[in-house]
Amino acid sequence: MDQRISIITLSVSDLAASRAFYGRLGFTEASISQDGIAFYAMGTFVFALYPTDKLAEDIGEDLPKATAGGVTLAYNVRAKDDVGSVLSEAVAAGARLVKPAEDVFWGGHSGYFADPDGHFWEVAWNPHSPLEADGSLRVS
Repeated sequence: MDQRISIITLSVSDLAASRAFYGRLGFTEASISQDGIAFYAMGTFVFALYPTDKLAEDIGEDLPKATAGGVTLAYNVRAKDDVGSVLSEAVAAGARLVKPAEDVFWGGHSGYFADPDGHFWEVAWNPHSPLEADGSLRVS
């Protein structure tokens, strides 16, 4: 198995509301999206939104309430001041502020918001791993 992720799918309780939320954040749906699923091209992987009941049916098991469940998504920014700006943008789009922007123990600056289904997103500035020109985060 190659070391990569092809698609990250979030289970959502209301697909239309989630589409609207991520649209307000500036996400653009890919042309392969359909009425029952939303896809977003994210560089080297695809981000998807899919109704919780349909995902449970596909997996063949009941799913817990849609929350982070120990998993977070992260959005890194280029400058320390951008953390607060992105958190404010997310809240204006309908997110819940979980943790305001603050300096953190590892030397960066970060905060958290939760999307309408409770999925946690970290917004972080990391001075030790600056973003590439294309926005990608390179680690080795």
